[in-house]
This record gives sequence, C-alpha cells and structure tokens, in this order.
Amino acid sequence: QVQLVESGGGLVQVGGSLRLSCAASERTLNNYVMGWFRQAPGKEREFLMNISRSGGSTYLADSVKGRFTISRDIAKNTVYLQMNSLKPEDTAVYYCAASNKIVGGTRKYDYWGQGTQVTVSS
Repeated sequence: QVQLVESGGGLVQVGGSLRLSCAASERTLNNYVMGWFRQAPGKEREFLMNISRSGGSTYLADSVKGRFTISRDIAKNTVYLQMNSLKPEDTAVYYCAASNKIVGGTRKYDYWGQGTQVTVSS
C-alpha cells in the first residue's frame, strides 16, 4: 500500500515562493511515476507535472512552465514541488499522486495524498 503525505502549503504573497513536499512510503519513487495536481474551488482538478521512475524526465503543464519545478530525493522518499513567482490563480489545494499504469493511453494515478492548501494573496 502506497502512502503519500503532502506538506509545505500556506499563505504567500504574489511573487513569492513555496516548496511543497510529498513524503512517500518506502520504495515508492523507484516503482511509481509521481505527479503533482491541484484543485481550485469550483474547478476541476488540474494536472501540473510528473517525474519518472528514473527521475530523468518531467512533464510540465503550460500554466506552470517556467515557474514550477519537480524534484525528488530517493534517500528521503520525498518528491518536491518548487513554486516560484506565485500568482493569485495558483491558489488551490495541491495533491501528489503515484501511478504505475496507463489505461487507454492515459496515465492512471491510483494513490493520492490528502492535499495541502496554498493561498496566494494579492
């Protein structure tokens, strides 16, 4: 059973930075593609980016390209989301998720954390 726990959210001013962490159960990062998502009030969940099992590739959503980066620390079983130049529209609950399969051409994420709130004030 994969367990994921996000942390690092909070209140930040426009233009500021935050780093979110996703602590995973042991060996998860070697066996799963890890992704970050967010969901703003009244909106659908939005995929942001993921990092492969080898850690060598990432996929970035256009809305965060150039501002957000994903990284990981295998020794700590942790994935990070570094968020810079934050905007009010980045306000959302941020989730990490783990996937080890593709269904119908779409990557399916089976395991999710509880989410962490990020609020960007103007």
